[in-house]
Amino acid sequence: MTRSGRLLRVSAILAGAIAAAFVMTAAATPGPTPAATATPDPEADPIRAAEYWLDDYGITEAWKTTRGKGVTIAVIDTGIASGPAELDGAVAGGTDVSGVGSADGRTPVGAQDSSHGTLVGSVAAARGTGADTGFIGVAPEAQLLSISVGFGASAAVPFVDQVPEAITWAVDHGADIINLSWTTNTLTWDESWDEAFLHAFENDVVIVVAAGNRGAGTRVVGAPATIPGVLVVGGVDENGKASVEASTQGITIGVAAPSEKLLGVAPDGQVVTWNGTSGAAPIVAGIAALIRSAHPQLDADNVINRIIRTADPVPGTTPPDPEYGYGLVDAAEAVSANVAAVADNPLVDVELKEWIRIYRRGDAQPAPTPTIGEVEVPPLPPAEPPTEAGPPWLPSPESLREGTLPLVAVSAAGILVTLGLVAVVRRIRTARSRPSGHTQSRSS
Repeated sequence: MTRSGRLLRVSAILAGAIAAAFVMTAAATPGPTPAATATPDPEADPIRAAEYWLDDYGITEAWKTTRGKGVTIAVIDTGIASGPAELDGAVAGGTDVSGVGSADGRTPVGAQDSSHGTLVGSVAAARGTGADTGFIGVAPEAQLLSISVGFGASAAVPFVDQVPEAITWAVDHGADIINLSWTTNTLTWDESWDEAFLHAFENDVVIVVAAGNRGAGTRVVGAPATIPGVLVVGGVDENGKASVEASTQGITIGVAAPSEKLLGVAPDGQVVTWNGTSGAAPIVAGIAALIRSAHPQLDADNVINRIIRTADPVPGTTPPDPEYGYGLVDAAEAVSANVAAVADNPLVDVELKEWIRIYRRGDAQPAPTPTIGEVEVPPLPPAEPPTEAGPPWLPSPESLREGTLPLVAVSAAGILVTLGLVAVVRRIRTARSRPSGHTQSRSS
């Protein structure tokens, strides 16, 4: 069955199976568990059938190869609750960096969005309630780390200080993948984050980040989606079209995944619907776990490369597109396709380490002096300090010195030589044209 056909079928199932559920953007409000209705397969679980992304994005096909065993996904969010049956055995450890949660990170933090981390964790790696029943995550055999953070007034520690502590803890406790389903709505980030993200990249960790949602006020991607090296996920609706409210846009988006009519497990165990790239990100984080399980020899750069190179391009767009990135993620292809290896992260021109050196430290650590054999090569003279830029329509001092002035000098010399030659030729012609013994008058 084609993707569009499956989408129509699943849309009908979803409409019949999900009754009186609450749609949300950044955090879900628990609603009643969907009631079973008649479907083409009367034995099919309505919740499982409503997870349309499992079939339509190649996840169930990828399960024939792997379900994510041996891979750990760190969810840095409001905390993954310990109550839901679908998450039994999924969380291998955790911590709290907010100052108000429990030591194991399993007590949801926040007055309004405390269910958010549980929803994110369930999309990534929920176990279901049976072989073919109950809500199931993309990588149902992967392990989770629950790291609870607090947003705004819900924390005793400033958010800017929580992030690097959470990233570092996740890396040091075995995370293979880190999921960040939140945004700061600013392009820049605190300098204290640099070393933490660099620590993750140097320890071969894939960081997956939500692009943010227009409906929540995010018009373009913000940090951490602007940090070089992360895999940013945009959102699409059930038909694979860029979501108007439940996604945003930006040149850093790597791939797109479903962000509308998603399901997730709330802290009280109820299955609810929600919208947003907060749910699209753990879908991709789960796919990254499937890849790392099936190809344990691949480093983080090549995991990201497989995800973007096997994505389905969206007709009418030129990858990387500011809404779709390289296209709609395809788990089956990402796990099984023959993809050439890369030496560097394919999403960035400048790695974070180099970015920090250039933009944070102003090249405070120059490269060592090169040598040829045992002979040290003398360094080049230091570059002159940049001069203040003038109006754009005037040449800069550098261009005058290096281009315009030399050109003027050469041109002036050429002009003088040419004028001299012209004068000589005219004198010769005049002398030849005068009659002998007579002078020629010139009119005024």
